[in-house]
This record gives sequence, C-alpha cells and structure tokens, in this order.
Amino acid sequence: MSAVAQVIDVNAAAETEQELTDGFHLVIDALKLNDIDTIYGVPGIPITDLGRMAQAEGIRVVSFRHEQNAGNAAAIAGFLTKKPGVCLTVSAPGFLNGLTALANATTNCFPMILISGSSEREIVDLQQGDYEEMDQLAIAKPLCKAAFRVLHAADIGIGVARAIRAAVSGRPGGVYLDLPAKLFSQVMDADAGAKSLVKVIDAAPAQLPSPSAVTRALDVLKSAKKPLIILGKGAAYAQADAEIRSFIETSGIPFLPMSMAKGLLPDNHPLSAGAARSTVLKDSDVVVLVGARLNWLLSHGKGKTWGDAPKKFIQIDIEPKEMDSNVEIAAPLVGDIGSVIEALNEGIKTGWKAPAAEWIDAINARKEVNIGKMAQRLLKNSTPMDFHSALGALKQVIKERPDAILVNEGANTLDLARGVIDMYQPRKRLDVGTWGVMGIGMGFAIGAAVETGKPVLAVEGDSAFGFSGMEVETICRYNLPVCVVIFNNNGIYRGTDTDPTGRDPGTTVFVADSRYDKMMEAFGGVGVHVTTPDELKRAVDEAMDSGKPTLINAVIDPAAGSESGNIGSLNPQSVVKKK
Repeated sequence: MSAVAQVIDVNAAAETEQELTDGFHLVIDALKLNDIDTIYGVPGIPITDLGRMAQAEGIRVVSFRHEQNAGNAAAIAGFLTKKPGVCLTVSAPGFLNGLTALANATTNCFPMILISGSSEREIVDLQQGDYEEMDQLAIAKPLCKAAFRVLHAADIGIGVARAIRAAVSGRPGGVYLDLPAKLFSQVMDADAGAKSLVKVIDAAPAQLPSPSAVTRALDVLKSAKKPLIILGKGAAYAQADAEIRSFIETSGIPFLPMSMAKGLLPDNHPLSAGAARSTVLKDSDVVVLVGARLNWLLSHGKGKTWGDAPKKFIQIDIEPKEMDSNVEIAAPLVGDIGSVIEALNEGIKTGWKAPAAEWIDAINARKEVNIGKMAQRLLKNSTPMDFHSALGALKQVIKERPDAILVNEGANTLDLARGVIDMYQPRKRLDVGTWGVMGIGMGFAIGAAVETGKPVLAVEGDSAFGFSGMEVETICRYNLPVCVVIFNNNGIYRGTDTDPTGRDPGTTVFVADSRYDKMMEAFGGVGVHVTTPDELKRAVDEAMDSGKPTLINAVIDPAAGSESGNIGSLNPQSVVKKK
C-alpha cells in the first residue's frame, strides 16, 4: 500500500471514530439539551466515569458522602427551580439510599429524578448473583411517581425526556430512571444519536380551572363571614408570588402560611394570621386552601383543632384526587395555582366586600396577646440557653438578612423555630415538609447554596444533625456559604434520660457536652462554641458576612425540650405497669 493510501485509511478511520457516540455521552447530551446543569450524587461502579465525563462537559457534579443526602439536595433543587433535580447513584445499596430521598420528594411534590446504574437484566431476572444484583425498577415503582428503564442507547433521549416530563407535569414528584451498566458502553452512529435526543417542550403546561368552578368558589367565598386563606408549600413552588399577594391584599382575607409557604407574604404583614393560628382554624367559616393538603399537619380538616362551627372548604390543587380526601370540599378548583389565582383575582375585581372588621380585629387582638407572651421568652439571656432564647437571636439574624435561606430540622428545634422565626421572602424557609423526616438538613443546605448562591443558615437539632452530619466535609470541599447551628442539648428531645438498670446511657441521650464545632474544624471550616444568645448572634453574623463554611455548637439546657416536640400526641404511651 502506498504512503498516500495509508494516510487516507488513517484519516478515514479517525473520521469514522469521530462519528460514533455511546451511552455515556448520550445521557450527558440529553441532560444538557434539557437545561439540566447540575448533578448531585455519589460516584462508584458503574457510574463513576459518567460523573467525570459530565463534569468535563460543563455540568456541575456535586459529590456527597451518602446518597440519601445527595437525593435530598436534588429534591430541594427541584423545589427551588421547578426543574427536576438529578441524583446519580450506584446500584443496589446506593440506589436504596437514594430511594429514601426519592420517596420523600414524591410525598412533598418536589420534582426529582433518581438515576441509578444497575446490574444486567439477563442475570438479575434469572437471579444468578450478579454484582449488587437487584430488580431496582420493581422496588422503585411503588415509591415514586414514575419509573423507567433504558436498555438501548437509541432510547436514552426518550427515557430522559419521559423522566423530566413525569417529574414536573401535573403534581410534581420523584421519578426513577434505571440505566444498566452495559448501556453506557453501547456505541452508535453520532448523527443517529443526536437525532434520538428529545428536547422536552412545555413540560408542565398550564391547567386552567373551569369557569363554573371559579364561579362556584367565588359564591362560597362571598358567603363567608370569617374567611381564611391557608398557603401551603405548593403555593410557594408555583412561583405565582405576585398573583397570590394580589389576591390576599385585594380580598382583605387573612392568611395562614404553612411552614414552607412562610415568606410568600412577609410574616409581619397586617393580614398574616400566623400568630393566631389556633384562633383562625377554630373560628373561620370558609377556608381557601392554596397548595395545601388537609393531612395530619392540618389535623385532617376536622376535630377540635377546627372547632365546632361548620366549615366550608375551597381547595386549589392540580390533582383532582386530592379533593374530598378527608372532608367534603365545597368548591374544588382543579388547575395550576397561578392560573386559578389569576381567575379568582379577575372575579373579585368588582362587587367584592372585604371581611368584616370584627373578624380582622379579633385576629389582631389574639396576635397581640400571643406575640407579647412570646417576646419575653425570646429576650431571656440565660446560660445555658433554652430553645426560645437561642431562637430569639436567630430570629433577629433573619430579620436583618431576609435574603438568606433558612434550613430547619429537629423536634423542638423545628417546632419552635416555625413559630418564632419570621420569614420575609418566598422560598427562603426549607424544612422537613409532609413526612416530618429527620436527615434533610445538610442535603437541603447544600442544594440551596448550589442552586441559589445565597447564604444558608441551617438550624439543626443535635439528633437531626446526626443523620447527615458527615456532609459538613462536602460543604467545606465545595466552599459553600453555609452556616450550621446545632442546638446541642445532649440528646433526642432532652439530654436527661437514664437507663433504669444503670447499665447503659438512656436511649435518648448522647455524649454529654459534645463539641460538634471541632468536627467542622477538622475539614478546614470554621468551628465556634457558644453558650449565650449574644454569642450566638455574633457568631452567625460573622459566618454569614464571611461566607465561610461554619458550624456553631450552641449549648442548650439538657432539660429544655419536650418529648416529641409539638407532636407528642402522636407518640403512643403504655398504660400497663409491671408489678
């Protein structure tokens, strides 16, 4: 063969190689085509190279120490951005770790996609004992909104597109995407691969309510003497902030925000009924639910919480099956929140009468009494601190920094912070949500910092922190502007429990006087130990000003706190005593 022919053959071979693609590149290209710019996950077989290649292609890849925390970061990214957050895990145990976060995302209606590598189908189906063998698709299906498996490289584009659409359309939720190891190395023609990719168009289309449903709801609302609006986290997710504010301020109806809806309107707004929650739930006669569900957090819409007076409910939700889930809904409004509120705003432009002054005055009187009672507890400057005095310092921090994001979990730490710390902007309070699970703290904090670039204040009970605490190394590794405050009272609920036999520590007790701040210092972050509200306020201010990863160990009286926090009634008690 001549030299010229050899050169031609070499060039032809190189050209042919350039025209090939594979499963790795198609997954990355499909995500990028749909504006997915961040992946949260834990590397390992068979997805290690996928993470490396995604990073090289410009996708931000944030690697965690545990898949559940990566999944929580992806879930809260979905809530904040309305795009599905993506979590990438290895097979079997890694998949199962991520599955907890996926199930929680589905329950909370956060759009999220869990992508996991998996063992080969022909071995799994015959149960022949492959590496980390597990039928992951079958396990995921009952716990998420949708689950898909891709077996051929040519179907990757469709698989990713279906996952995205399922995650964000209708009621958002978690989606599982199963990618067997062999898929990544499958090769196909590059042009054919590019044509197989799908750009999702109008993934979450507006769903307008029917005109008759709007008329019915307005008629019910006009009949109210003591109306109330309850804002749920669905209202915050909708990002229909201006429309919701207009509806409340134009109608003059007081509003009660659920915890993750706080800040849609400032908590110090004249129509906020947050400080009179018990009164408005008990005494209202017509209640408008905006992206809120009548689940356990609202006593299922019945019982002594809601008083003796009959109630009429108007419910706004994109999911028709949510209506009448616990009590009769007098006026269901099925549609996306932005479209429904827009229609209601149009309906109250003319002929609308504001609620009676007596109703507003009664709410304001109760608010004044409750705020006055709370003020004295928040100003207490004791050593060691109790929950209220510590939260009083953090309340001031958020008031001075309304743009900061507050992440909150724990028992007493969560329950009391919900009522004490006012929020002033939407989607700035992130907490345990519908399930009330522990362990979301560090994942949510990292996801919020990555997605928004805003400073994050994570207020953690010492027990709650233990579920995800190793991720402080992740915070330091990525140099994120996260300040973690641990309310350290030496245990779960309280640090005073004992073992009646004298053999072991009490079941709810931790190592006394632990120094969590030293843990942060070990990874190059800033650790601070505080014992007074003034010290706590100064330390948080310094952390938020610097943007440096910081952990503050806030010493709380071990005797402070109540069993199970505010939901002690859910904790069954034995009535039998041994003789």
